[in-house]
Amino acid sequence: MSFRLANVDGRAALVVDELYYDLEEASGATLSGDLMAALGSPDQLSEISTNLSGKPATGNLAEIVLGPPVPRPQKVFGIGLNYRSHAAEADMEVPREPVVFTKFPSCLVGPNADVEMRSDAVDWEIELVVVIGRGGKDIRAESAWDHVVGVMGGQDISDRAAQFAAKPAHFDLGKSFDTFGPTGPYLVSTDCFADPNAIELSCAVNGEEKQNDSTASLIFDVPFLISYLSHRTTLVTGDLIFTGTPDGIGAAKGQFLRDGDVISSTVAGVGSFTNRCRRVADHN
Repeated sequence: MSFRLANVDGRAALVVDELYYDLEEASGATLSGDLMAALGSPDQLSEISTNLSGKPATGNLAEIVLGPPVPRPQKVFGIGLNYRSHAAEADMEVPREPVVFTKFPSCLVGPNADVEMRSDAVDWEIELVVVIGRGGKDIRAESAWDHVVGVMGGQDISDRAAQFAAKPAHFDLGKSFDTFGPTGPYLVSTDCFADPNAIELSCAVNGEEKQNDSTASLIFDVPFLISYLSHRTTLVTGDLIFTGTPDGIGAAKGQFLRDGDVISSTVAGVGSFTNRCRRVADHN
């Protein structure tokens, strides 16, 4: 049984085709509209989603603006240089252990939110984002997918000027400006995928494709990352892992986002989302 979970006006909603169903209403109030609480009940989400046929929908997706499917995570991890192609374009060695940084939860926005830029060196990075369901400590790689409630798309927007303003680099700060974490469009349960270890993703800017790869190319796959992180910190429901980006970033060619540019991102089996870029100020 599968489900797609969305953030509609701050409330949890299940998505079927182009319709959405408020979770509290669809569950007969057995579940609340709180998105973070919903992440702890994947079996109920699947059961409710399966039984929505014939029930009146709350509304049409075309008429609303979606928010981030996971709005208040305790921890947001990012993984750097996790595709060999990306390490090559950055002229850096393939890492022997995951390159881990954090993104501030305050950077998260919905799938179609504007990206607010404060320099001329802002970059795009399409990524698969893994959402922890059942948390834990010292999780084995063999059972890691059992701890995932679902996946979603994400853009790890990066201000390269801020990121490399000091040595060592400010990975966390340069990737955590407000609006630098568009996610969505939905959280999709892993049983929607024939192989959750091989999910295709792509990114275009102003209609020109920049990135296209599959998570099958990850250096450190999702089970390894979950095990690795959980041996160092307890993972809890709602924690996010931005799993890394393939080659095709702007910095590799000195091409950065400009005011008015449109980023189009697609994660196969999850959906597409679009973000318009706005130059709002300088960060100096």
